[in-house]
Amino acid sequence: GLETITGGTVSIDGKVVNEIGPAERDIAMVFQNYALYPHMKVYDNMAYGLRNRGTPKDEIDRRVREAAETLELAHLLDRRPRELSGGQRQRVAMGRAIVRKPKVFLFDEPLSNLDAKLRGQMRVEIKNLQRSLGVTSVYVTHDQLEAMTLADTLVVMNAGVVEQAGAPLDIYEKPASTFVASFIGAPPMNMIPAGGNGHPQAVAGAQTLGFRPEDARINTPAGEGGLMLAAVVEAVEPVGAESFLYCAAEGQHLVVRVAGRSGANIGDRLTVTTPREKLHWFDKAGRRVSA
Repeated sequence: GLETITGGTVSIDGKVVNEIGPAERDIAMVFQNYALYPHMKVYDNMAYGLRNRGTPKDEIDRRVREAAETLELAHLLDRRPRELSGGQRQRVAMGRAIVRKPKVFLFDEPLSNLDAKLRGQMRVEIKNLQRSLGVTSVYVTHDQLEAMTLADTLVVMNAGVVEQAGAPLDIYEKPASTFVASFIGAPPMNMIPAGGNGHPQAVAGAQTLGFRPEDARINTPAGEGGLMLAAVVEAVEPVGAESFLYCAAEGQHLVVRVAGRSGANIGDRLTVTTPREKLHWFDKAGRRVSA
């Protein structure tokens, strides 16, 4: 009900809903900004939609309390939104959607307003909730970590066009384009022009060579058909269990992820290698080329 369909059809449970009013589509939405009524208590926020639909009072009470137990909100039902933390408000917004028992949940970047620690916690809660309810959920996010960890089927879109759809790990391992390769993975895939010095024989039609930071190695043989680059360390980021080396090679900026402390320093010259089976090839248009 927020946007008018400009083409195609939308089907829910095998039924086309293009011409059906929003109230009859049996969809529940969880918004980025929670969209809670500030003057209402948690209980009333969760019950609001059911009351508007004429649901019997005892049924409303049962659903609200069941959802509150599931989301660990039972002790907060008499509080107002201003008395809640960001994570608690988001759970209330989810509870308001759950009590409707919809056929589809729509999540619009629900965690973007939370801090990093709380986002991690809420990712787990949403995943567990979706599994327990068994309801189809469409989850929109710009955070690739959320996309990878929450999705059964991942759809990567660019300017309104589907770039690739599939299982998260399939997309990670075989990105269909340079756009997908740069979006899925953190840090993103390294991209360099194909055919440079120390490069393996390029796949026919390939103009760009890609390799992920975690697949690169330092001062290690590349193996037959692998990539070998002479590089200079520009920056080192130790983050505990791993380190990121930011390097310059052939006029390009690269990132290499290594376990633990790297031992490298700014200005060090080293060799970056990647085995052939970990290389990705893309054509002039940025589409994947099969090896």
